[in-house]
Order: sequence, then structure tokens, then C-alpha cells
Amino acid sequence: MPKPKQTGNLTMADVARLAGVSPITVSRALSGSTAVRKDTRDKIVEIAEKAGYRFNQAASNLRRQRSNTIAVVVEMTPTTVRPMSEPYPLALLGGIIQELSSANFTLSLSTMSTFTSAPAAVDGIILLGQGMHNDAVAGIEQLGLPLVVWGAPRPGSGHVVVGSNNREGGALAADRLAQLGRRRLVFLGDTEHAEVADRLDGFSARLQENGAHLLGMKACEFSFVAGHDAMQELLELHDNKIDGVFASNDAIAMGAIRAIAEAGLKIPRDVSVIGFDDSQSASFFVPALTTVRQHWTEGGRLLARKALAAIQGEHSESEEMPVELVVRDS
Repeated sequence: MPKPKQTGNLTMADVARLAGVSPITVSRALSGSTAVRKDTRDKIVEIAEKAGYRFNQAASNLRRQRSNTIAVVVEMTPTTVRPMSEPYPLALLGGIIQELSSANFTLSLSTMSTFTSAPAAVDGIILLGQGMHNDAVAGIEQLGLPLVVWGAPRPGSGHVVVGSNNREGGALAADRLAQLGRRRLVFLGDTEHAEVADRLDGFSARLQENGAHLLGMKACEFSFVAGHDAMQELLELHDNKIDGVFASNDAIAMGAIRAIAEAGLKIPRDVSVIGFDDSQSASFFVPALTTVRQHWTEGGRLLARKALAAIQGEHSESEEMPVELVVRDS
């Protein structure tokens, strides 16, 4: 264990770093919460005392005077090509609101930039999206409030994560393409995002079992335009020899379909395309999109339940929700 520096200017984040835990764990430990194991609590108290850290008990007591409000922070910057009106985050928000309303809690909605610059007086936080390399989580954790995140669970993380079983979704896509006899495949999506990385991992692992080949992949944003441009580039690179596509969301998949059509190829005769999400537009698109369904509303309700439990000092575990393949025409 690193020896703490004797100073009265340490922050809760400093104590958390020295103890190898999250700031919220430090806050709970120094408040005497039984949600933290006794050995961990004792270790944190010892580090704080040696470092001269002074826990602001008055502020802690003030926080416990509940506002009955949970902040929902969306980790995305809305643009004309990726508006906030898409199923992510609206469908998740619907589930969150449903659960919070039944518990007589209200919701404060903001984006990362507006919330971290002027955090509201709330009892806890639901973060929709981890950000690249968990950077969004790192910023929110510094506030020391109960936190639940929508994303991809990672071993050793100090916060609760709720998300879909992205690896299984990738495996389902690989199996479907194998059933269709597709062997020259590409993947579209930015694996800097943990959820996308898991989708590719599940897809690649099952491809090896099925004897198919991943010709290549192209990182792109979660939008129709980005999917179109990425697919166009891959078609040119592989001389239109691609016969199967797995896209990390539906908008990317739809953009890829447009690029494939522009190249003079037919879907699904020449190329099969599978998306991820089962957004509302997936069933109306032409051809109707085969995709991996995420259960957004139930995901939102589960996020809210775990956030409410955390505010009460109860222990929760990260949880992955099941996904399913929805077969349509693409």
C-alpha cells in the first residue's frame, strides 16, 4: 500500500486512489455505512486518518436529507445525424421514469457537459453511456454520489453496471450469417466503446467456430451517414466481395444497406446485413432490418431500481440482460 502524504488538502478522490476503491466507497466507509465490508471500511478510515483527510460530515448529513431526485446523465452530444430522439436514450428514459415515479422520485435530465459543470442537488446518478475508455464514468465518480451506469460490465469496476449481453448478441449475429452461408464478413463500429468491443468479441469468437472469415472492420460513429461511408470504403477495399455485414447499431446497418445498394448489389441476395438494437425504424426500413434486440424499457427500470437501492445503502451487483435476434428481410 502506498504511504499517504500527510496533508489536510486531500480530496475524497485522493483517498479513493490510495485505497484502490471508488470515491462513493470512500464516502460510504467514512459515513460508517454497512454497505462497505468491514475490512475495506477499516482500511479506508486508516488511510484517511494517516493522510489527514477531514471528512465533511455536515455535507454528508445534508446529502442524506433526501431531495428524492435522481440525475440521469446522458453521455452523448446530440447532432443532426444522431439526435437525442433515437431509441437510445429515449426508450431507456421511459423505463427509468416509470420506476422512479412509482417510488415517488423525480428525474433531473442533463448531458455530461452541463451536469459536471454545475451538478444538481440529487441523491444519486444514472449515467447512460460509459464513454470511450470509461472516461464519462471517471468524471461522474468524482462527485461521490451513488452511481449506476448503462454499459458493459468490466471486472474490478467500483460501480454497478446494467447492460445487454453484448457478446451473446454478437454470437447470435454470427450464427445467423453462418446459417445463410455467408463467409466473407465485415464489422462496423467503434470498439473504443466497451459495448461495441463486446459485440465484436462475441461475433469473432463464433465466426471461428463457424468457419467464416472476418475480412475487415471499420470504426465509425453511431449514425446512418457514418455507416454509409464506412461500408462504401470497405466495398471498394474488398472489390465488392463482401457477403455479410454485422453493424454495431441499427443506424449504422441502415447506412451500410444504402451503400451496398449504391454499389449495385442486392440485399439479401448478394449481401446480408444485421444490426443491433431493434430500433423502431428497423421494422419500417426497406428491406426490413434483421437485428439484435435490446430490451430498453426493462433496462431503464432495472437501472432505476439499482440506483434507488444504492441510495438506501443496499448492495447491488452489475447485471447483463438477455438479447434476442429478430429476423426480418435483410
